[in-house]
Amino acid sequence: MNASSEKAPEIKENKMGVMPIQKLIVNMSVPMMISMLVQALYNIVDSIFVAQISEDALTAVTLAFPLQNLMIAVASGTGVGVNALLSKALGAKEFEKSDKSANTAVLLAIVSYVVAAILGLTITDPFIRSQTSKASIIGYGDAYLGIVMTISFGCFLQITFERLLQSTGRTILSMVSQLTGAIINIILDPIMIFGLVGFPKLGVAGAAYATVIGQIIAACLGFFMNIHLNHEIHLSLRSIFKPNGKIIRRIYYVGIPSILMMSIGSIMTYLMDLILIAFSTTATAVFGVYFKLQSFFFMPVFGLNNGLIPVLAFNLGAEHKRRIKKALKFALVLAICVMLCGTLTFELFPGQLLSLFNASPEMKRMGMVALRIIAIHFPIAACGIVMGSIFQAFSKSFYSLMVSLGRQLVVLIPVAWLLSRTGNVNNVWWCFLIAECASFTLSLIFFRKVYRMVVEPLSDDGVE
Repeated sequence: MNASSEKAPEIKENKMGVMPIQKLIVNMSVPMMISMLVQALYNIVDSIFVAQISEDALTAVTLAFPLQNLMIAVASGTGVGVNALLSKALGAKEFEKSDKSANTAVLLAIVSYVVAAILGLTITDPFIRSQTSKASIIGYGDAYLGIVMTISFGCFLQITFERLLQSTGRTILSMVSQLTGAIINIILDPIMIFGLVGFPKLGVAGAAYATVIGQIIAACLGFFMNIHLNHEIHLSLRSIFKPNGKIIRRIYYVGIPSILMMSIGSIMTYLMDLILIAFSTTATAVFGVYFKLQSFFFMPVFGLNNGLIPVLAFNLGAEHKRRIKKALKFALVLAICVMLCGTLTFELFPGQLLSLFNASPEMKRMGMVALRIIAIHFPIAACGIVMGSIFQAFSKSFYSLMVSLGRQLVVLIPVAWLLSRTGNVNNVWWCFLIAECASFTLSLIFFRKVYRMVVEPLSDDGVE
């Protein structure tokens, strides 16, 4: 009780409750947008270097992506639950709950890693074989997946520690952690793939080792910053390994829908790989390149979303209605502007983008059509992402799950399969626009419902 009283003056003036909204969104989100932009850059650079090995190596990394993304989904989805619970507790001045949430988050990251490591030892080979029978692709994919899954403790802990920093408004520190991991990865990629400066030439395995080393170093840095610089929460080994069932249930009440929502992306990419590889391995490689390139624009918007969630959750706890409304409006404009830049880039420079990945003439011909068609839906996606932030911040993640399920599995995959029956791979790419239009409609319906339920009943306190 005394500890809470001592912390109260420090928490009272948290910037999420008093800083002007536009400045706050920039302050909270821009560091995360930058760090996720660099994160996207390292994903692109990673694939650029892998593509120099061969198109089969690039295809293998593409086929491995669903399982790799599944780990990120578990870590990030759990982080969404922690973010919403911890930020709301701080806004309501419930300091004991915020500390318990932080320590429980670390325990959940450790448990998640153990599960991922077991899967990495058992299912990587059959998973790749379920998508292709080509020996070289199987070899590359099994080697890559085995490493990134069995040594994934850095991934889980890095994301967890960054979420704790974000939850208390320390997004610049979160950015430093993400940038550190990404930059180390970018530096190590060519060294470990091609055997530079005395390192052995490891090929695709080198890309995997570069990834996990970057994650481990970023996790260590994140731990240090939470212990010494994040004074609004307190981590301790005793508290970490003393699970609180009520806190776990509340984290996963929000987190499980988010985990499932992100995991749906893994299922979608797996099924799209199966549809496209029926045309050729080149079609699958094009899809992999698109996924890397689109992240350069989607990841900053997700960074904006990550910065927006604690702002909304904190101001809900503090019952600041006007600040919630202004935050949503400003974030929507910012997200649309970012995505419009993405659409223009894909429409004007598809050939140059594909050339980065050592694209063959056939891959470039197919890829230019794909990038131009798919990019049409980017601004629509921006609206859906921002509307989805209110579901996560207000513990209504079930709606996010329904939207994601509808877009990626109920609409996108069936439409992609139907369009593939035309025998023309170029027709398949239209499934993204069709699915996004359906997703936007559903998001708008749910958004209006949640807004009327949660925001409208708040009193207009006049706080800006």
